[in-house]
Amino acid sequence: MTKAEDLVRRLFEEAFDRREYDVLPQLVAERYLEHALAPFGASEPGEVAGPDHMRGVIAWLVAQYPDLRMFVEMTAATGDLVVARVRSEGTNLGPLNGVMPPTGRSFSAHQTHWYRICDGRLCEHWADRDDLGTLLQLGVIPRPAA
Repeated sequence: MTKAEDLVRRLFEEAFDRREYDVLPQLVAERYLEHALAPFGASEPGEVAGPDHMRGVIAWLVAQYPDLRMFVEMTAATGDLVVARVRSEGTNLGPLNGVMPPTGRSFSAHQTHWYRICDGRLCEHWADRDDLGTLLQLGVIPRPAA
């Protein structure tokens, strides 16, 4: 495993899963370019303060899914880019997206996260998530009749 791949694994294992926020400045650059839209979001956040932004993302997710776990299933790196296939699981016990009543249901969904590395830290991020599958599992969107 490369150092870049290790950075990504540490982000998910230490920060997301164990909520060890003090590790964020070691992993995430202060100047961080975020391309991933939040679910229901209208625009990319753009340039943000990396560690603070990441802490906010984790807190936002944990408020909705207190038992949230993220499993890095595979990583690959080339040059200054790292990609990770991640499976997220959790139970919606807090207001969904901060506005909808909790469903009390669980989900398991995959995402692909792409990161660019600058000076040994994560500095740019893109994501592809299965938000539709998650919303179907949570019962927010009804499954179509067969």
